[in-house]
Amino acid sequence: MNDKIKEILDMIVNKGFEAYVIGGYPRDYLLGKNSNDYDICTNAHPDDIISIFNDVISSNYGSTKVKFKNNIYEITTFRREGIYIDNRRPSSIEYVNSLIDDLNRRDFTINTICMDRNNNIIDLLNGRKDLSNKIIKVVGDPEFKIKEDALRILRAIRFATVLNFKLSNDLYITIKKCGYLVKDLSYERKKNELDKIFASEFVMYGINLIKELNLDKYLELDFSDIKKTSLYGIWAQVNPHNYKFSKIEKNEINKINELRKLNVLNNYNLYKYGLSISIIVGKINNISEELIRNKYNSLPIKNIKDIKIDLKKINIKEKKNIIFDIEKKILSSELINNSEEILKYIKKTYKIICS
Repeated sequence: MNDKIKEILDMIVNKGFEAYVIGGYPRDYLLGKNSNDYDICTNAHPDDIISIFNDVISSNYGSTKVKFKNNIYEITTFRREGIYIDNRRPSSIEYVNSLIDDLNRRDFTINTICMDRNNNIIDLLNGRKDLSNKIIKVVGDPEFKIKEDALRILRAIRFATVLNFKLSNDLYITIKKCGYLVKDLSYERKKNELDKIFASEFVMYGINLIKELNLDKYLELDFSDIKKTSLYGIWAQVNPHNYKFSKIEKNEINKINELRKLNVLNNYNLYKYGLSISIIVGKINNISEELIRNKYNSLPIKNIKDIKIDLKKINIKEKKNIIFDIEKKILSSELINNSEEILKYIKKTYKIICS
């Protein structure tokens, strides 16, 4: 366990409270995976936590964020939750003193495993057994939990995909029955889970689960012909019309879709879109990665800085068009990448004097 986390647990326990790391870290620890997924639960109330730590960022609905030694950690008070509204949020919360009461409100058994400050595992709901059996199982009644928060449908598929686990039979049947609830989730919440599914090593397993469970229509995505690529490569293939992306994400997805309509092995296209985008498109279009790499590596130039001329010498309005022309000529082997040859070509073609 991280020394900082142990110190946080010590600080809470030394004040007479219980405190555990729950969920991601103990789960990954038992799976033999590295993890920095530290969530802390305790029977200390938010006011108690605020009194223990000097730097509190926020405190809402029993979750208190503290800054400790330059890192931010979330500490959650044991609680019961009232009826969920909008298939998303509990209408009320009630602080409790019992760990088991807190565990019973959670989603999947593999996320209820706890670790104390001495690295002892506390497993009150047999999450360790489900880890060993590679099963995603709901805490309590699956239909009740899914209807509480429909995002648990996508979370179940995300955990199954990332861990390469199966859904328990009752969870699988429930998702098939209640999958329509996904339709009412915000696109932002759906995207957050889908990003993790699409970025997973086992992405195709996750996509097949989505299709088997008939969730594609509620997600408004087209999974009819998907090739395993990168996160953005998957998004480019599924036609995500109503999903919002950052400027960087949108730029990458647009480039992939542009190149899909072109010849990826064309020298200029390889140069313009770069090796990474070209490999992604190659996978989608069933073109060998080795072939793409070999073609790319043999390009006479790979970016504008490789052109052997001081581009500042071209000090005219048409500079952008001239550079574009030079790039195409060099890439098509019509022009040698040599400063004298390039200057000579510019003077002859554009009838200008270069300084």
